[in-house]
Amino acid sequence: MSEPTHFVHRNLPRLLLEAREAVMQHTRPSLREHGLSDQQWRVLRVLGEHASDPAGVETGRVAREALLLGPSLTGVLTRMERDGLIERERCPQDARRTVVRATRAGLTLVSNLSTTIEAHYAWMEKRLGEAQLAQLYLLLDSVIALEQPLEAVESDKAE
Repeated sequence: MSEPTHFVHRNLPRLLLEAREAVMQHTRPSLREHGLSDQQWRVLRVLGEHASDPAGVETGRVAREALLLGPSLTGVLTRMERDGLIERERCPQDARRTVVRATRAGLTLVSNLSTTIEAHYAWMEKRLGEAQLAQLYLLLDSVIALEQPLEAVESDKAE
């Protein structure tokens, strides 16, 4: 039998997943009450954050911001359109692209759920402290930036 591998550092991806699941334990019941999956909520949240854009949001951007792969997004959008939460149309400037907007029902759902979710964040902030939660956000942003592919970093510098 071979020796176990000894790691110096803790399993960061696993810890991040555990933290996500711990936070989602508080969110999922509200999502399920409204018939939403985690993925549908992520899409609605993105669309809610861009609701002031009358042109809608290109599906590629929705996929990036909701952290969904294209094929998964297609299925999620199909169900959401069927349920009256979003509407899709061809991009007027480029017919190869599709734009998405939340419907009035979708935006109402975002508004209702945001109250519950923000209350949970306020609870977390009270328990952790404002400074520690802010530090957590900064650390997570730093890890995300650090792990970006070199091409993305160079592309951001060029813009």
